[in-house]
Amino acid sequence: MGVLDHISDMFDCSGHGRSHSFKKRRPLQTVEIRVKMDCEGCERKVKRAVEGMKGVQSVDVDRKQHRLTVAGYVDPAKVVARVAHRTGKRAEIWPYVPYDAVEHPYAPGVYDRKAPAGYVRYSEDPRVNQLARASSTEVRYTTAFSDENPAACAVM
Repeated sequence: MGVLDHISDMFDCSGHGRSHSFKKRRPLQTVEIRVKMDCEGCERKVKRAVEGMKGVQSVDVDRKQHRLTVAGYVDPAKVVARVAHRTGKRAEIWPYVPYDAVEHPYAPGVYDRKAPAGYVRYSEDPRVNQLARASSTEVRYTTAFSDENPAACAVM
């Protein structure tokens, strides 16, 4: 009766039998990559390198901003590695955020001359974030000479 048990376990749909391990599907995500592209040939080369990947649903290339956008069930690290390997170009995850998302866009470490128009480099550096927090003495001095402060300095 061992053979019948084995066959019944293979065709068991109730879920009470042995559990088979299935690969977990990656979530749908959009990956933005910075790749330097100069001409239409570079653009085609980058696009073809990613189109054949498993799980890719759409590919968008913006040559002017040197940006490659890939949407699908993909791993960002694998997409970057594939672009770098197939094209021979340096590829990195898109390092820029919109200008409005940063409190101090001209702070050292954030401002980047190579960034596309309207973008600055994203930074998690604590020294850059310190610029956003003013100390109590700084706040006291800046508000003391403010036009909106009715008890401001009489010299003004």
